[in-house]
Amino acid sequence: MKYEITKELETGNAMIDREHRELFGAVNQLLDACSKGQGRASMDSAVQFLLRYVNTHFSNEEQLQRNAKYPGLDSHKLFHANYKKTLKEIVSNISANDPSMADLGALNRHVGLLISHIRTEDKKLSAFLKQS
Repeated sequence: MKYEITKELETGNAMIDREHRELFGAVNQLLDACSKGQGRASMDSAVQFLLRYVNTHFSNEEQLQRNAKYPGLDSHKLFHANYKKTLKEIVSNISANDPSMADLGALNRHVGLLISHIRTEDKKLSAFLKQS
């Protein structure tokens, strides 16, 4: 299953939507590699991208929220902090071992959590920014 930016996932903010497209592209590359039996070989570059991505993207989102005086900033920051912590735990487990199907599954589930966050919380942020 490929991830796509649908109308349901678009926020209307050019920066956020562009960064979400980058995320989906990287995840789709990993999924493509997995479907060809090359998932383990692609895992390292995918997790390195995700680690960089969450730091950059979350920082950009939080700055946007601070500038707009978004009332949901604190809860958004908490989600971001917890997400990064869990991602680092997943990545450290992958780095410590040869990546397994369970590792790929854990990473995919964690990306799914981010997709749910986009669908709900980022859409709330988008609605607020449009009203501001």
